Amino acid sequence: MPPSNLSSATASPAASSPPDLPEPGGLCAIRQPNFLPRLTTLARLFAADYWIVLDDVQFTRRDYQHRARLADLDDPTRQQWLTIPTHLPHGRPTLIRDAMIDDMRLARRRTAGMLRQHYGPSPYWPALAQVLNPVLDAFTTGRTAMVAETSTRVLLDLLGWRGHVLASSRLPARPGRSLRLADLAAATGARAYLCGTGGITYLDPAPFTAHNIAVTPFRPPATGIWSSGRRLSALWALAGLGPQTVATHLHGIATNYAVTRRAALPWLPAPAVR
Repeated sequence: MPPSNLSSATASPAASSPPDLPEPGGLCAIRQPNFLPRLTTLARLFAADYWIVLDDVQFTRRDYQHRARLADLDDPTRQQWLTIPTHLPHGRPTLIRDAMIDDMRLARRRTAGMLRQHYGPSPYWPALAQVLNPVLDAFTTGRTAMVAETSTRVLLDLLGWRGHVLASSRLPARPGRSLRLADLAAATGARAYLCGTGGITYLDPAPFTAHNIAVTPFRPPATGIWSSGRRLSALWALAGLGPQTVATHLHGIATNYAVTRRAALPWLPAPAVR
């Protein structure tokens, strides 16, 4: 399975040359890098054509930027946090991309051990373990964001996503929460912004309207495998049901949002089959 289009290198946010942008006219999601992301987070990115990694905003402790909630295969109510110990070299104002891992070797070893402990009994574990190897390798960079972003990329690749990844630090945008998000989406040529349920409460649609970008709320199902999707890492569903089953669910959601986008913007060309 080929990897997602690595349109930008977040390891070099100061690069002076502009990133290679994808073809315009798609659906954009903007999200901080999350470590072994939750199923709902993965589904929103999967439904989008572009994921803009929000790497140049303040790092937030006790958030999903550096931790994931694991659950036992047989009993999802038995849960445990897996956290990347993180040092902020500039204190609280440290940006996500500048956050550093405390004791890389220990953090890598603990991560590998906890993943094997929780999901090793799964018949899908051998394939998942191979997919997760780049995540463990990313600990050698010393950067929490690189581990988190890599963990999201490999899961998207596993599930068959064919989108583009860009870094916010390499795209032009004005200050101001809604202004910035609208400018980032516009920089990709997107014509629809897929907004999470939390973001929709504060988002000012005016900057998006000025860019001729539709704002589409992302509302995943709440039953079945989604009942715990807002809390648990997607690894629980992948290990319990298998990547093919999870991919089928995500493809269904992505198709629904592609239809919604085209209904709002009928002048767009038909999306390529992924």
